Amino acid sequence: MRYRIIAVGRVKDEGVRSACDEYLTRLGHYAKVEETEVKDEARILGSIPEGSRLVALSRAGDAWTSRALAERTARWEMEGRDVEFAIGGADALPAGVLGRADSTWSLSALTLPHELARLIVLEQLYRAYTIRRGEPYHRGP
Repeated sequence: MRYRIIAVGRVKDEGVRSACDEYLTRLGHYAKVEETEVKDEARILGSIPEGSRLVALSRAGDAWTSRALAERTARWEMEGRDVEFAIGGADALPAGVLGRADSTWSLSALTLPHELARLIVLEQLYRAYTIRRGEPYHRGP
């Protein structure tokens, strides 16, 4: 099983790229995580392999706690399906991607740049694994 973040555009800010790379390295101890960058929202669906679980990132989605994400990662691992996280660009995700999604996750009611959304997804995946293993990284409820 692997996770893949499919995002419109690339991370241009060096600080954000560095932080993403740090979480990718940390996550490598727990799971396989990849990034795929596409030029526009129309190319997202073509990047999703058949049989993968799709989680669409959208303000209109459901808010998940870090612990709820940890529980989901445990279920996803047991199911053995790859998980794709779709992050749109300035035009958000098209209806076709939202309609194909197995679930829709809202990181915030705020509009976030795709670069920050990617960083938050990586950090939250890392946090989920540390929660599951009882490691001291997570101090919240």
